[in-house]
Amino acid sequence: MAYPIARHRRLRGSAALRGLVRETSLSVNDFIAPIFITEGEGVQHEIPSMPGVYHWSLDTMEKEINEIAAAGIKAVLVFGVPSSKDAVGTSAYEDNGIVQRGIRRIKALQPDLVVIADTCLCQFTDHGHCGVVHQTDCGAEIDNDESLELLAKTAVSQAKAGADIIAPSNMMDGFVSAIRGALDLAGFVNTPIMSYAVKFASAYYGPFREAAHSSPQFGDRKTYQMDPANAREAMREAQSDAEEGADFLMVKPGLAYLDIVRMLRDRYDLPIVIYNVSAEYSMVKAAAMQGWIDEKAIVLETLTGMKRAGAELIITYHAKDAARWLQEG
Repeated sequence: MAYPIARHRRLRGSAALRGLVRETSLSVNDFIAPIFITEGEGVQHEIPSMPGVYHWSLDTMEKEINEIAAAGIKAVLVFGVPSSKDAVGTSAYEDNGIVQRGIRRIKALQPDLVVIADTCLCQFTDHGHCGVVHQTDCGAEIDNDESLELLAKTAVSQAKAGADIIAPSNMMDGFVSAIRGALDLAGFVNTPIMSYAVKFASAYYGPFREAAHSSPQFGDRKTYQMDPANAREAMREAQSDAEEGADFLMVKPGLAYLDIVRMLRDRYDLPIVIYNVSAEYSMVKAAAMQGWIDEKAIVLETLTGMKRAGAELIITYHAKDAARWLQEG
């Protein structure tokens, strides 16, 4: 007697049935919410290219921090916009810098919130580059080793202010080793490093540079950020950071680099972080404002795809909205 060939059944039943066999789950615990803290008083300025994202001063940020915590989000990534800049980014590593004061303020408001400090110089230098620039006969060059010294100072000052995690985003060679050594020497042996291990020279950063006031005043960052065409190089960058002591490995941007996330997930046991960056956010917002897309559906599908690719943590400007949508079901 002939039997029909067995076929897999498509589960087209109820939402409950689909939920039972869902392979990837998205949770508010996956989200890290960025926040931009600036000098001044009474500041709550919406960033034009990032609807729904604001600059906050220390006296107004309580509203945002409390909303983030109330949404169940467990961590924030802190960016600072200083009132003054110079060639070596002095305000990045001052004990009373805007990031340092912001960290202390967040910890006072919500002690249980995990505070992650972005560690870079670009927002604090008058030239907008991520390190120390010297003029040579061949033009402007980044001094890698001199930059590492200042980045290490910045990381220590952030840890002293109360940062739970240091997140260096500068892409200087050897930055994880330099920061790990400085943190250990200063007594912060248990402060982990969330490395921007694979950071591409991307066109997706445009709105962020408006938000952080960090656009390069000359040239670009292609000499120290990665070529978007390179995947094997991404593995070498991640390997270097893992060997130097990174505790998390990040891929930035997100959508165009999900293959890189999967490659890292398959290779490393460290937590993998993805940054759902500014232009990815702004494009969704712009389309939603025109009524061209279902914002909730698009955002949750995108974030689920990032999780499915292998990211345990997602830095996203959609964090509060996504947390609310997940709660609503």
